[in-house]
Amino acid sequence: MLRSMLELRNYTIGATDGEIGHVTDFFFDDEAWVIRYLVVETGSWLMTRKVLISPFSLMEADWLHRRLPVWINREQVRNSPDIDTDKPVSRQHEMDYADYYGYPYYWGASGLWGDNLYSPVMTPAGNGFNDVELAKAVAVQHAKDDPHLRSCEAIVGYHIHARDGDIGHVQGMLVDEKTWALRYLVVETSNWWGGHQVLIAPSWIESISWADSKVTVNLNRQAIKDSPRFESTAELNRQHEMDLYRHYGRDAYWDKEPILE
Repeated sequence: MLRSMLELRNYTIGATDGEIGHVTDFFFDDEAWVIRYLVVETGSWLMTRKVLISPFSLMEADWLHRRLPVWINREQVRNSPDIDTDKPVSRQHEMDYADYYGYPYYWGASGLWGDNLYSPVMTPAGNGFNDVELAKAVAVQHAKDDPHLRSCEAIVGYHIHARDGDIGHVQGMLVDEKTWALRYLVVETSNWWGGHQVLIAPSWIESISWADSKVTVNLNRQAIKDSPRFESTAELNRQHEMDLYRHYGRDAYWDKEPILE
């Protein structure tokens, strides 16, 4: 199921021995379009520090109570590598973080999460990964790469520019709860077409100007105007998605990735 990024904001993160804090933002990979970290405000128990929580830590979500349990404990979070979330996260920071928790490196390998993984699922013991040493060696070769991490919060409000003009602005994002891939930008078109929202898949993006806060898509305005409207995640199902991809004549993401139960 797809979840709204705006809905997930302020969810509580629960450790094995108490609450860690609440979600304030997400860092996503602007090449793979996957959320790599949840930014969590810890509150007074950790001097109101912001920490990163990887989807590798997450257990089954408690959607009813707006709570995301994790299998790590508060002491692990307290002693985790200190990363300034207000500054760009370097690849070295990510390596230190992954090594501390025993996570695989997601970069430099196949799959959304490295080692041919399409979902960030692991056990506390870190079992289930093939050729760990080889994967680590490949990832180390990319240690100086740009992580391409961006704030989801920061991209809200960006203008969307079609081939033939502006069409609206980013209202939010929809994330796949199994893979943590960002499947769509939610675009508000109220200044152009009377106030409805449409969905734009990351694969349809031609370029992003971070300096100008502008996203350019490889679509024309009329096609976007005539596309299926987006109402809410509660009403968004696979048929709606199929209609959307059929409208644009594009290949769907689920045809390129394994089916996850």
